[in-house]
Amino acid sequence: MTYPHMSSARGVRPHPVAGAPLMCDAREHGLSGDGTTNDQPALAALVDRLGDAYAADGRARVIYCSPGVYSIRDAGTVWRTGVSLVGAGPGATRFVLGNPGNRADPTPLAFYTAALHGADRDRHLAYCTFADFEIDGSGVAMAEYNPLAKGLGLQYVVRGVFRNLYIHHTAATGLGCDFLQDCLIDGVLVAGCGRMDNGTEMGGAGIGIGIGGWGSVERVNVVNCSAVANATSGMFFELQFPGGLRPRGIRVVGCHAEGNRFGIADWGANGLIVSACTLTGNLDAGFQVSAKGTTSTAGRGGILTDCVIDGNLRDGVSIGNTPGPYTIRGNRISGNGRYGYHQRSLGGQEQGCAREIVIEGNDFYGNSLDAVRIDRPIRDAFINDNRIRANGRQCGPSTVGSGDSVRYTAKSVVDRRERWLPDAHRGKTISVGKRVAVVAANDETELHLAPVRPDGSSAWSGDTPPPGSTYVKPAPPSTRAGITVNAALTAATIRGNRIWDSHEPATQTHGIWITDQGSCVDCRVQDNDLAGNAEAPVRLDTPPVGGGWERNRGDDDRG
Repeated sequence: MTYPHMSSARGVRPHPVAGAPLMCDAREHGLSGDGTTNDQPALAALVDRLGDAYAADGRARVIYCSPGVYSIRDAGTVWRTGVSLVGAGPGATRFVLGNPGNRADPTPLAFYTAALHGADRDRHLAYCTFADFEIDGSGVAMAEYNPLAKGLGLQYVVRGVFRNLYIHHTAATGLGCDFLQDCLIDGVLVAGCGRMDNGTEMGGAGIGIGIGGWGSVERVNVVNCSAVANATSGMFFELQFPGGLRPRGIRVVGCHAEGNRFGIADWGANGLIVSACTLTGNLDAGFQVSAKGTTSTAGRGGILTDCVIDGNLRDGVSIGNTPGPYTIRGNRISGNGRYGYHQRSLGGQEQGCAREIVIEGNDFYGNSLDAVRIDRPIRDAFINDNRIRANGRQCGPSTVGSGDSVRYTAKSVVDRRERWLPDAHRGKTISVGKRVAVVAANDETELHLAPVRPDGSSAWSGDTPPPGSTYVKPAPPSTRAGITVNAALTAATIRGNRIWDSHEPATQTHGIWITDQGSCVDCRVQDNDLAGNAEAPVRLDTPPVGGGWERNRGDDDRG
């Protein structure tokens, strides 16, 4: 079988072009690394020289930047195929981006795009490695958000490697590269990126990968990376062409996403594999599938497995828009501020009935509301062999407090008169006049608040309230079940789940709840253990129709 873009050694000269060495010390070719001199012109000239040499002899070149601070100002460098950039390690080799002389220029370290440079399948970059350095984007400022204000912004890359990079505080996405084929992203830390993104712009992520440029398969591995406090997603995969093929071949393994808006987001892949990752403390969801991307296309056929999804402010796993299938298997989904798993209706084009959603072998515990919440129709779902225990922890009563016992900081509320049950208010919205904030956790006397945006210094929608101001906390929902069906569920299999609460106080009120808005038609609800919930094994505001409801321990009256 012949694979495109996999060249042989034919046409490669045994000796490099005269005057263009294979390994170049940047200090010997015009870069100073003194933190003061603008090294961008010298870098651009060297990249062009080595790119021309690669075009002439087919031998890839490497630019080595020894320890130093390399100031890159007022223009990005258009990258060339066959040219790599390597440093002495993050902290030792630093590229500091800025645009004080040209506020209109987004000034990425390196970029190569279809719109600006004619990048496409036939004019792609190849044999480019970016490794062992730091990119500081905090010096880039513009009147308006520009999605090109990245650390690295390359399109159509073949056999590229991004390894051991630290990219932080860029105005837009940190590592924002599209259409990667046979590429590796390994050990990249992205932090505080997207700082000019108000939450509604394109990009603004730690790692953002546009997909769909190579057809049905794009072979990309993202491994051992960390994404912390980025404005939108820690990592997202986004289909770039409306109606285009959703590519297979993308894997995310062993990564960590913390404190972002979304941990990892699938906005249009086919069969995205996310495995052995830690998704914690994100402000919306740990893992999200939706049509939020530029082409309004949700992912499908993906697999989320063997992950720890803990302490996210709203949902652990949020699935919306996708027609399915999707598989959530073997994860720990715990301590999230709303639902462990949430099948959501998010609006947009793909709002039909989802099919073949699999939720299997997961460990759900300590989530604030329902462990599994179905708010969008599903057909042929499989919810099997999960352990669902001690959820519904948001059980604290409504509270109104004020006076000399109450004080506020940018991220907390303290009321010395209270004796709150730990984390019994997690996920609630607290209001002080017109100001609001969301509770991330609580102990007996203090509410710890989530920042209003990733990497934010305050949790409040306005100024910090003055001491003694009156606060209001709402009451919790009265029913907080292990599995809640609040939409049409058809031909589903719910089998072999253990759903209970043995903690004190027990807060998971029911094992299974079918609301008055939900339905269970032709479903097989069998062999579940529903004994030991706070109020009852089941609550059926809408009785099931057809199928089989049998052999469910604790619910013996129903068969």
